[in-house]
Amino acid sequence: MDGKLARVVPPTLLIALLIAVWWIVVARADSPIFPTPGQVATGAWALAQDGTLWQHIEASLFRVEIGFGLALLVAVPLGLWMGWVSGAYYTLNPLFQMLRPISPIAWIPVAILWFGVSDFSPIFLIFISSVFPMMVQTTVGVRTIDRRYLRAASNFGVSRWVLFRRVVIPAVLPEIIVGMRIGLGVAWLVVVAAEMIALNSGLGYLIMDSRNAGNRYDLVIASMIIIGVIGLLLDGATRLLERLDTVKWRYVR
Repeated sequence: MDGKLARVVPPTLLIALLIAVWWIVVARADSPIFPTPGQVATGAWALAQDGTLWQHIEASLFRVEIGFGLALLVAVPLGLWMGWVSGAYYTLNPLFQMLRPISPIAWIPVAILWFGVSDFSPIFLIFISSVFPMMVQTTVGVRTIDRRYLRAASNFGVSRWVLFRRVVIPAVLPEIIVGMRIGLGVAWLVVVAAEMIALNSGLGYLIMDSRNAGNRYDLVIASMIIIGVIGLLLDGATRLLERLDTVKWRYVR
């Protein structure tokens, strides 16, 4: 089995096995609550046909796009600055380390108080949840660059700005990509949780609405599977950045 088949066949077989086990268990239990895979697929297909599913997916992706984009714009420059300037690191790091462990869910009342029940609340939650992983990863990436390279460049008379632009930024790009993967995963997690509480659109809302409107657990399970698939696609899209020539050296085995 070549490399590509080895990456595709085992997980495909595992997923097929899990679906088969799920189908057999539900069929034998004859439960009126838990749906079979066929019922889930039928429910998802009905939502896709009338356009409801695409509207909820679009709403969730829009919130993640805005919130994560804002976090990226703030986290990367701030992380570079904190990693490069010791004074900034020692001044700001304690505050951010205190804010970072606060669960994004705990910010929901504050978000509703500040922004009301609108798109701004989940966008703020996505921002606050994804900005810290990217900032910390970027800061650590700068501060763990081998100082021998920096001293060697300085000995050749390279200015501090050129050193930062030509050495530090290329060296820290792989860490920034890792931070983006972590931040995007957290953002996707948080938008679903926020939509379950305070909104009337999005995949999180679809889960709650399906449960409340006649216990449509087929749609609940379908929404969960779609959330997982989209999360996988988002992570795969971010991993495409690892193929850039400027960062490929970091991932060569």
